[in-house]
Amino acid sequence: MSTTNFEFLDALQQIARDKGIAVETLLEALANALVAAYKRQPDAAEEAFVTIDSDSGEIRVYGQELDEDGNVVREWDDTPNDFGRIAAQAAKQVILQRIREAERDLKYEEYAGREGDIVTGIIQQSDNRYTLLDLGKVEALLPQAEQVPYERYDHGARLKAYIVEVRKTSKGPQIVVSRSHPGLIKRLFELEVPEISNGVVEIKACAREPGHRTKIAVWSNDPNVDPVGACVGARGARVRMVTNELRGEKVDIVPYSDEPAEFVARALQPARVKEVRLDEETGTATVIVHDFQLSLAIGKEGQNARLAARLTGWRIDIKSETQLAEEESGVSPVDWAEGEWLQNESGEMVFQPAGGGAPVSMAEWAEGGGPEGTEVPTPGESSAEGEAAAGEATAAPVEAPAETPVEGAAAGEVPAEGSVARDAVEVAGAADSAPDESS
Repeated sequence: MSTTNFEFLDALQQIARDKGIAVETLLEALANALVAAYKRQPDAAEEAFVTIDSDSGEIRVYGQELDEDGNVVREWDDTPNDFGRIAAQAAKQVILQRIREAERDLKYEEYAGREGDIVTGIIQQSDNRYTLLDLGKVEALLPQAEQVPYERYDHGARLKAYIVEVRKTSKGPQIVVSRSHPGLIKRLFELEVPEISNGVVEIKACAREPGHRTKIAVWSNDPNVDPVGACVGARGARVRMVTNELRGEKVDIVPYSDEPAEFVARALQPARVKEVRLDEETGTATVIVHDFQLSLAIGKEGQNARLAARLTGWRIDIKSETQLAEEESGVSPVDWAEGEWLQNESGEMVFQPAGGGAPVSMAEWAEGGGPEGTEVPTPGESSAEGEAAAGEATAAPVEAPAETPVEGAAAGEVPAEGSVARDAVEVAGAADSAPDESS
């Protein structure tokens, strides 16, 4: 016997349209449910299958007899007389379950493969473990490990987040998002900078300390487009939008370079770098900066140097000019300042740094043996004036000047009282008025 039910088929098609599920999927789920219902009937065949006509809704049950190898040896129509009522009762819960499963599958397929995209959600719930974002059809999970320290997530506020993982669970897709991932920076710039979204400008590298500071290196495929200017925007409008979304996190934009030394120097901006020395075997970049730029290059608690190292992939060692000179010569600035000029066994004047450093002759000093950037001092100069140490003066005593009082007297001027010139005039006058002992 067959069962025909056009109303049931129409209802099934309406459900399929409303839920966005294929009719074939529902018919397959219904057929499986009817097989289970049939086998609960008395005298039911051990093996059976159900067919449902998609045009008329006619339902038929076929019993099967199998041999020892599992081959079908006999097949017959075994549809019960009241199978329409049985079908309606048995299939209701199964169809509803299948609809829920199909809806979960559709939601999963919508977000599957979207790892790396950015989504906007409304904060629904927040506690010490995670924060839930309402994305519309599904909810996203923002774990504690993916949150930015000290960032507040107020209920009802809109928030952009970066998709790091999409999981398929029995309760539907679980979307894990992040606010601390460096990829969030790239996606935010893509939203604000058309040159990045259309491929003219590329973000080559990104280093981030969430909530504090970020460095990105940008490159332009068009020589007429300035990559840094494109990201900054008119009066900083574009980068300001990104900073506002990151709730005040600072963003440094530096131009990318294929030359490692130049890239390292740019990565340490805003500090100005004097020289970069690369050691490819150890992957270390020794950066030399002026003394007054040292603290700026290192940054607060070493933050600028850390971000530059992550951005470039080089281990960065920053040294000031004074530190470099001390390492290369083995003599500290204090030793230079406290040294003195001595005469060696050959009668040559040499400078002896304090602390037991090797003596430096004038010729060696002229060739770079002294502190960097200083001229060869004259023996007898103070350490501050010659930037080298000298103890007590070794040159001959300086006589009182005789020209100044003579010139002043010739001009008819009287030098100021207490000056060296006045004293010299008085000494000269006393000498002229003294009696000549020889006479």
